[in-house]
Amino acid sequence: MTPPLDGFDAEAHLAALAADGFTILPDFLSASQIGCVRAALAPHLGGHSGRNDFEGFDTERVYTLVARGRLFEELAEDPRLTALFDANLLPGYLLTASQAINIRPGESAQPLHVDDGFYRLPRPRPAVSFSMILAVDDFTAENGATEVIPKSHRFDAAEATEAAELRGPTPQPVVMAAGSCLVFSGILIHRGGANRSQAPRLAITYQYCQPWARTQENYFLSVPKDRVRQMSPRLQQLLGYAIWPPFMGHVSASHPLKALAPDFEPPVAQGAWSDLGLWT
Repeated sequence: MTPPLDGFDAEAHLAALAADGFTILPDFLSASQIGCVRAALAPHLGGHSGRNDFEGFDTERVYTLVARGRLFEELAEDPRLTALFDANLLPGYLLTASQAINIRPGESAQPLHVDDGFYRLPRPRPAVSFSMILAVDDFTAENGATEVIPKSHRFDAAEATEAAELRGPTPQPVVMAAGSCLVFSGILIHRGGANRSQAPRLAITYQYCQPWARTQENYFLSVPKDRVRQMSPRLQQLLGYAIWPPFMGHVSASHPLKALAPDFEPPVAQGAWSDLGLWT
């Protein structure tokens, strides 16, 4: 589904992430690929509304998206995304959330927030997570485009509080065409915008966190083991079927993949991980 990294300027996107807290990957998916995404999402849409102001009373969310189709699996380990996350997160980082968000007409603006605010660490600080938002529909200033406060990933606690209370810089809509992808720091202040148009605004968001952090979604319960067995090794690791040294994630002192496949044998090249005694 995804092209190779040829022509992808990872360094430029990493520089934008560092300077502004976000970057836009235009033409991340082609029109035909977006059509496939839309078709894969269609069976899961139409039966849910948010339960609070944050989810959005007029917003529909489809959770555990990574378990709802092969293309959603492939998207989670897209090499352009992982090139950016590899540079900002420790090896073995995890997929903490995977969902579709459909903002319907009439929805109000979401409260300003940061995606890793539940990690209760004082600001200023490095991000514990990074997020991506893929535009399935065009993002416009009228239809609920994500709004960001540029450079807010560098705010201290007082500045962040002022911004969240709309006493700081004005949030700016991220206007981008369908198929574009917004990547941003987990401590960038942002929100889903109000949808003042006559049509819904559909998007996908995946979030990734440090390997020592607890994930938002509990994939051990939400993704059937039979499905996990069919996933790529990288995606299995993103879902938590791995060890964070020295032994975080073990299952009765064994590698978690043993719970999926008793005959699992670790790769030869595991570095320090091979000395943990967690393969039996």
